[in-house]
Amino acid sequence: MTAPSSPRAFVKMNGAGNDFVVVNALDRPFAPGPEAVRALGDRKTGEGFDQLIAIEPSETADAFMRVWNADGGTVETCGNALRCVGWMLMQASGAEKVTIDTLGGRTIAQNAGPNRITVDMGPPKLDWREIPLAEEMDTRGIELQVGPIDDPVVHTPGAVSMGNPHVVFFTDRLDDAFVVGTGSLIEHHPLFPEGVNVGFAHVLAPDRIRLRVFERGAGLTRACGTGACAALVACARRGLTERKATVIVDGGELVIDWDEETGHVFMTGPVEVERTGSLSL
Repeated sequence: MTAPSSPRAFVKMNGAGNDFVVVNALDRPFAPGPEAVRALGDRKTGEGFDQLIAIEPSETADAFMRVWNADGGTVETCGNALRCVGWMLMQASGAEKVTIDTLGGRTIAQNAGPNRITVDMGPPKLDWREIPLAEEMDTRGIELQVGPIDDPVVHTPGAVSMGNPHVVFFTDRLDDAFVVGTGSLIEHHPLFPEGVNVGFAHVLAPDRIRLRVFERGAGLTRACGTGACAALVACARRGLTERKATVIVDGGELVIDWDEETGHVFMTGPVEVERTGSLSL
């Protein structure tokens, strides 16, 4: 009989409402299987989260951030979690800036005031092969629609990778039923061989976007950091907004700046510690 593993301490955090269970794995490995992740993520019987995060050692950065979605699958990165992990590393070290490696690439997180962190998300990937798409398309507006051919409900979304794949529809339809129904249709569409996060952006002004995101493997969440970055980039490429805008999500506001000089996308937003506890796997 296998002995049960000893409990693991965790911190429950959120970034603009997007919530995480964060485990320190710098000194002791943490490798739950998909079933364990799903059990922990269950909001009725487990701890409940959008993503499970492990902070691991890195030879080339201050830490490596590993991300599991609530469905048990590993994903490349998570923008809101990067802010939370960056804040934790800065609190521990007293530094004003830290580097974090992810499966989606390296990120720099920087203190931006009390409980606010700016993350350099790097340049967006805009080539169809980088998203990736299953076939060549202009990613400013890809050939995809929902609804009747002659009268689609939404169509021609932008496609962007922020270390993970995103598609952004431009619409004022943001009700739960529409976002969940459409998002679940598109999430595993054959056009996206790795699946896709599905954003719904309503441009309120050249510097304000209302956004809801159906996340791949997590469903409708209160915020999606990489989704907010992708939405700003997609809107700016279509001339719908400026290169800097406040993105309003269900859980708060994120300031996204697609810097013209460097080509990098910078995301600034809040972090919040909800509670601490221990996991029994």
